[in-house]
Order: sequence, then structure tokens, then C-alpha cells
Amino acid sequence: MPPDSPSVQPVILAGGSGTRLWPLSRQHFPKQLQPLVSDESLLQQTMRRARLVAPDARPLVVTGDDTRFLVAEQAREAAIACNIVLEPAGRNTAAAIALAALHFDPATVLIVLASDHAVSSDQGFAASVLAGARLAEEGHVVTFGVQPDFPATGYGYIRCGEALGDAFRVDRFTEKPDEPTARAFIEAGGYLWNSGLFMFRVDTLLAEMERYCPEVLNPVRDAYDSRSTDLDFERIAADAYGKVPSISIDYAVMERTARAVTVPLASGWSDVGSFDALWQTLPRDANDNAIRGDVMTVDTHGSLLIGSNRLVTALGVEGLVIVDSDDALLVADRRRSEDLKILVEDLSRSKRPELQSHRRVYRPWGYYEMLDGGPRFQVKRIAVLPHSSLSLQAHNHRTEHWVVVSGEATVTCGDTVSRLGPDQSTYIPLGTGHRLANDGDELLEVIEVQSGDTLDETDIVRFADDHGQI
Repeated sequence: MPPDSPSVQPVILAGGSGTRLWPLSRQHFPKQLQPLVSDESLLQQTMRRARLVAPDARPLVVTGDDTRFLVAEQAREAAIACNIVLEPAGRNTAAAIALAALHFDPATVLIVLASDHAVSSDQGFAASVLAGARLAEEGHVVTFGVQPDFPATGYGYIRCGEALGDAFRVDRFTEKPDEPTARAFIEAGGYLWNSGLFMFRVDTLLAEMERYCPEVLNPVRDAYDSRSTDLDFERIAADAYGKVPSISIDYAVMERTARAVTVPLASGWSDVGSFDALWQTLPRDANDNAIRGDVMTVDTHGSLLIGSNRLVTALGVEGLVIVDSDDALLVADRRRSEDLKILVEDLSRSKRPELQSHRRVYRPWGYYEMLDGGPRFQVKRIAVLPHSSLSLQAHNHRTEHWVVVSGEATVTCGDTVSRLGPDQSTYIPLGTGHRLANDGDELLEVIEVQSGDTLDETDIVRFADDHGQI
């Protein structure tokens, strides 16, 4: 940004479960952590945009306890230093934004970014942020609008009022209209999609929250004042935060304040909030298909096809979503992508584990992946990050065999510490304290075979842990 422009502090909201993209997105591995539109995750792309508009500022990332180590690891991979704040529970965007604002001086201009959006032009985005920063410095509460190119029913709409240079005062917000209403908005002109990206001075926002939603701000302030440090994270007090009502910043402030203005975003944008939105965001072939993974098609048109670990084929279909994950397959009408929530609700009522996590489960030290299982046995692939380790633990109902596939393992078993290389193995007897560690610079991969009466996470007695899991 030009040297005479206001300095900007990025805030990235990285909570949310992203279940509208199930089975790709799961509660424990939501869409912002996945590489849906490029080789980097949506979160990593957001971090890079934050650095583009504020190269000297450390983004503040607000996320949840379940994803804290994944967020930290992705920041490390992207080589972007961040401060990570942990919400005890999701309380929607008003609470998360208030929590972030309390971290900074009153005159600071914040840019609030959703971690799971896609932007087609970073330079266009930066130009819009510059315009927004100047308006925010003047005391406006800025939202960024997107020129609609079809009658979307999954986005909110902004009716533009008086022009303020290249921006507009907000005349009215309309939340997710039906298709005839959305079509009428587009035909009338003067409407923008609401992107859910915001800018404001800290003192401006807090004053508007004091006026319009003190029931949100006051308990958030109490929770912030009782915050603590947990490893590299800031943990917010759960008791006080639990008293915060769940309400969006749109309802709490934007639809009520007289300070709202909108800046048209000079870039393509998507919230990637449905499979139809993902289809529109991704490049498409001559048959209007968006394809990722190992996919082959014949006489297939207008479809989104995503493969995982095996070949996906389609013949003679049109307008479908076909998503093959490691443990679930989705086939849906692309035009009904917004209705996926109905299926997700059914999965939740049925307590299906596929709603929560993939076969690959991420942990602070790396991940494990279920390969096979049956009565009294289970086979896992374990990957341990460099210079990381699992907890020192024991099992009362199972034994384990470990075989090193790649890397070098440091194995603690009882009072013995040994090093194992590829093709070497060890046995962990019942009830014996043990630990798997990777002291090297390369990823450690191990095949684990468990045998016993209890094979789930309940049969773990932890004695020491580097990640605060005791």
C-alpha cells in the first residue's frame, strides 16, 4: 500500500465448521484448512492477502481449540507469523470481531477477513482495501460489496445509497433473498453482494457496539480481561465468553449503524459456501466441468467432480456434484447445493462419525490415518512432524507393534530409549509407558498395528505431553 495510506492491522476469522462442503469439509478439518482452489489452503491464501495489505503487521487469527494446532502449522508452512486467539466456543462474528478489536489501540484500523473466501485478484483486493482504509480512518464502518453476476440466494445483498467517491453509503441490507427477489435486485441495479469483509477503527467499532449491542461487548470484554497464555496461544476465559449471545456483526451493528458504507471490491470473490459456488470459482473445461483429482468423464456437462484416493468416472450426466472422499461419497444436483444442510442435519441426528472427521485425523504432532480394522485389531498410518512427539502414555487394554516406513523414530518403551530406521520395528507391551518421537528434520512415517479389547482413544493414560493434552 502507498506510504501515505493508513496503517492496517489484519484480523482473520478462522472458526466455523464449513459443513456446507461435506464430505470435503468436516467439523475437525473445516474448509478454510483445505486447498480447494489452489495448492494452498484458503486460510494460507488469506494470510498472504493480509501480508500484502499489511506487510509489517502480524495477523491476529481467531479460531477454536480443535483447530489451533492446524492453524499454527499452516501459518508455519506459509512462513507467516501470526498471533492466535482461541475462542472457548463459537459465538458468531460479532463476538469474534469484538474480541479481536480489544487487542489493539483505539486508533488502529482493522481489516477483518474471513479465512474461507476466495479472491481472484490480490492487486484488485489491495486497491479496495486502500479505499476502505481511508474511509475507516474518517470514522466509517466499511463493508466490501461484490458486483452480482447471477441471482444468488446464498448471499446477503447491500442496496447502495449516496455515493462517496468510489464508495456508497449503505441504504439497506437484505439477508439471503429468494431467487425472484435476487433477480429483481440485479435487474434494478444498485445492489451488491455482502462479502462479509469489514474495515473500521477500533474506537469506532467499540462505540457502535456499546450503543447497539452491549450485551455482546460487555461479556466479551470480561472474557478478554481474564485471558491466559497456553503454549503459543492466547486462551479466552470460557465462563465469561459463554454468556455472549450468538449474533452476527451484520445483525448486531451493520444493519443498525448510521456509519455503514460499502466499497465495491475490485476483484472476483466467492465465499466458497456451497459446491455450486466452488464450481463457479474453479476453472472449467470445454464441457463446463470443474474437475479436481483423478477424474475421467464422457458426455458429462456442467458438473463438479472431485476425486480423492481413487479414480472417479462419469458418463452421460449433467449438472451434478460428485465428491469422493476417503470414507464418504456425495452425489447431488449442483443446483441444490444450498440444500446440503438438510443432509448434514440428518447425519448429525444419526451421530455419523463421518460428519466430524476424515480417516486422516490431525493432531498437534502430525496425524494418523485409519487403514484397516476389525474385531480386536486396528491398523494405522502415523506421521510425526519434524522435532515433534506424541505423549508419554500407556494402554491397559491393547498392545502395539510399530514399523518405521520412513524417517528415524526415537522410541521410549519403559526405561529403554532406542532409535529405529526404515524397515525396523518394535513391540509395545500392555501397560508399558511409551512414546514415539521424531527428532529429525524429515517427516516420520510409522505403521501401527493395535491388538486388544479396547482400541479407541479412551484407552490412553498420559503421563507427559508437549502439547498440553494431559
